[in-house]
Amino acid sequence: MFPQVAKGDFMAVPTSILAARRFGYGLRPGETPPADVDGLMLQLRRGVAAKPRFPREGVAGRRETIGKMLTVRAVEAKAAVEGRPNPGLRQEMQAEVRRIFRRDALARMAQAVSSENGFFERLASFWLDHFSVSARKAYQMRMVVPLFEAEALRPNLAGPFRTLLRAAVLHPAMLIYLDAEPVSAGAASPLAAQNERLARELLELHTLGEDVAYGPGDLQAAARILGGLAVDSRSLDVSFRAAAGSAGDLALLGRNYADRAASAHLAMLDDLAARADTARHICTKLAMHFIADHPPEDLVAAMVAAWQDTDGRLDAVYRAMLEHPRAWDPAPGKVIAPFDFVISGFRSFERQGGEFSAVARAAEEGNADWRQAAPVARRGAAVEQPDVAYALTLEALARMGQPIWQPPSAAGFPDGEAVWLYAGQLRERLAWARLVARTLGQGIAPSDYVEMALGGAARDATRQLVADAPSRVQGLTLVLASPEFNRR
Repeated sequence: MFPQVAKGDFMAVPTSILAARRFGYGLRPGETPPADVDGLMLQLRRGVAAKPRFPREGVAGRRETIGKMLTVRAVEAKAAVEGRPNPGLRQEMQAEVRRIFRRDALARMAQAVSSENGFFERLASFWLDHFSVSARKAYQMRMVVPLFEAEALRPNLAGPFRTLLRAAVLHPAMLIYLDAEPVSAGAASPLAAQNERLARELLELHTLGEDVAYGPGDLQAAARILGGLAVDSRSLDVSFRAAAGSAGDLALLGRNYADRAASAHLAMLDDLAARADTARHICTKLAMHFIADHPPEDLVAAMVAAWQDTDGRLDAVYRAMLEHPRAWDPAPGKVIAPFDFVISGFRSFERQGGEFSAVARAAEEGNADWRQAAPVARRGAAVEQPDVAYALTLEALARMGQPIWQPPSAAGFPDGEAVWLYAGQLRERLAWARLVARTLGQGIAPSDYVEMALGGAARDATRQLVADAPSRVQGLTLVLASPEFNRR
């Protein structure tokens, strides 16, 4: 069962409802919330075993698609150098890549809306942000980033952290995004400096954290080791060639990797994964993501202890978080991010189980650039209209500041109440709530929708406000705009 907590003013909130909202993407009509911690852990195991909806052609199919497109692009580039440019072919390829990327992004939304494994889906989003890469980086990244999540992150997020770290850092998406380049010159070369950026992100973002002190020699050693990595421009295969240099060149945080030859990069990643600073950094971020912007120290300590007891097994860390009483404080302490808001909203309208599928099909035909899209009519809007569907999905996330697979930096999307609780953000959420209420809320009584979206988490004040709404659409909108819906 769930840990017992003193609920105070929130004693009416069932813990199963709290579990679905705090550790998943909220309630979905017809879907039974997890009954206990074991139910959440079952979602984790099922999610790891499930095949994601993206890339649409599957992992192997996507690699084949990327290879074909890169080959065509290389032929076109060679022809241009020889004075025989074919701009039409380039434009056609770019349009196809945009189409595939939009299809994948909508499939990622559908994955979160339709999945019964909400805890796993939330973890997938957490690790995608932790190992942040952007589809805007380069032409091929729109094809590679969905592949990165599907083959590097999702299958590995319940095992040892070192396995996940290897899969993420050594994936072509990460190396392309962080400009990794092979290094054969000295440590002061431009390529070595370029790889210092990759090394810095590895140390400060992916493992140790920004507060851990390390010297310039440590950074240079990590850069030289990572400089042995290379990505094939056609196949996107990653290879490693041991860096040349003296023993001192490859000493990182007191460990020497000069004698590791072809496995220096793997040994370095495993050692970083095993460090106590890494355990604390990751556990704190997980607690911040699920529990509060400033998580309880005893909860983080329990997660760190589980990490150390199991040699970094992430499923044990997750269980330690879920089994801690402080994780079940019924007071909503976390403002949900835009992706969570939109996904939770769509889930709450899934009465028949196909509502979002209809939206996604129409959105595939919508405007490819939300900045150039005409304003959607506020009355008479229907999900069958491509621009309406696009405004409800990818355009909405872009306007709210969290476009899919397009974080602003290697640090991922910012988090916290100060980030997502400002006037412009609230206006966008309210506009989305009105539009989705008009399009998907037909025939739903506001009093019924309170239960569909919030269940026992709805306060009496919210129920009364919804009951007093002057229209059905306004009543539905008020549910989506309520503090209970926007916090977990």
